[in-house]
Amino acid sequence: MVSVHEVDRRGQSDQDQLEFAVVEGRILVTRNRDDFIRLTVAFYQAGRAHSGLIIIPHTLPNNEPERIAHALKNWSEGHSEHELEYGIFFLDK
Repeated sequence: MVSVHEVDRRGQSDQDQLEFAVVEGRILVTRNRDDFIRLTVAFYQAGRAHSGLIIIPHTLPNNEPERIAHALKNWSEGHSEHELEYGIFFLDK
């Protein structure tokens, strides 16, 4: 797992962030539900795959990173790589 801060990608557009995730073969984790759902649809329509999208709900606040990490761990234990292409998943609180 890597954050946009660690790879100096803060301030990049949503499109650029998703493009980076595609090149890196990474699942993108975000709170920005609406924009990334639109981008996923556009990728699908263009026949471009991505490795998946995980939406963090606002019920998991940024100031409680341990809760987010726990939710991501629980999510990863219940999902396989085969279901991720174009997948949009929502974390439970």
